[in-house]
Parts: sequence; structure tokens; C-alpha cells
Amino acid sequence: MKLNFRKAKITELPEIWNIIQDAIQRRKEDGSNQWQDGYPNPDVLKNDISKETGLVLTENNVVIGYCAILINDEPEYDNIEGKWLTNDDFVVFHRVAIATTHLGKGFAKVMFNCIEDYALSKKTYSIKADTNFDNLAMISIFEKAGYTYCGEVYFRGSPRKAFEKVLKKTD
Repeated sequence: MKLNFRKAKITELPEIWNIIQDAIQRRKEDGSNQWQDGYPNPDVLKNDISKETGLVLTENNVVIGYCAILINDEPEYDNIEGKWLTNDDFVVFHRVAIATTHLGKGFAKVMFNCIEDYALSKKTYSIKADTNFDNLAMISIFEKAGYTYCGEVYFRGSPRKAFEKVLKKTD
């Protein structure tokens, strides 16, 4: 099994969109309103890819996961109801999804580790993210990965749980 975490290619948009659509359906089946308002959509993903912020996790060159990673680029985080652990540069990730065929096999953890490696490669030692209050699977992943709950942020009028992890500086 050869895993790779890299920038997504526009030609992979159909596979990525299938993974996202499955995740949207899972959220709906879980009774969540997260991702039930037309977001994310193919235009959002296309924009991620064109800005080189869309990344894929591949297994043997097959796309099995997707996320968008940005640096210091989440204006809503300035308005947190709570307090971040740091005020330093940060990596933020959104739109995390793993292919249905690969759920429950530890690939979300693998992706989180890849995001940490990405942050360290950019000499950025803070990772911030958020999720819906009812996304218990993602909240559990945050907790197991060592993230700290910092408060609430709002997207499209909905409150979201905000988390941060401070990485150890490497020399």
C-alpha cells in the first residue's frame, strides 16, 4: 500500500466530487445539517484546486481522501467566541472527506498526520479547524489527535466548534 498526500489535479475533480457527495450523504443520514446547503460544491472544489489549496490522499495512485489547506486565511476565525491557544501563523483545513470504501480504517488519522507534516514544512506550528456541533466522528478525531476545543466560530450563520493544535517546533 503506497500512500501519498499531494496537491489535487483538476482531472481528479470527478473522483473528489464523488467522495464529497458521499460525505454529504453520510452527514444527512446522521441527521446533521452540515453540508446540506449546497456547500461544498464542484465550484468550491475547482477553486481549491486552481489555487493549489486542494490536497488529496491517494492509495496506490487512487484518490481516497480530500481536504483544503490554507495558511492564515480564515477571516471568520478572527471572530471566535472563545480564545485560540496562539495568535501566531496557522494552517487551517476544511472539507475533509474520506472515500466510503476507506472509512473506519484510520485514513482520517493519516490525513491529519499529513496536515501536520504540511504545517511543519511551512514552519507553521498552529493548526486550526472547525466542525459542526453534531459531527461527533470529526470531534472524536480532533480529540484523539490532540486538538483543544477553543470556542465557537460561525459560517453561513451556523455555529461551529473550533479547535487548535500547537505543534512542537523542529530545528
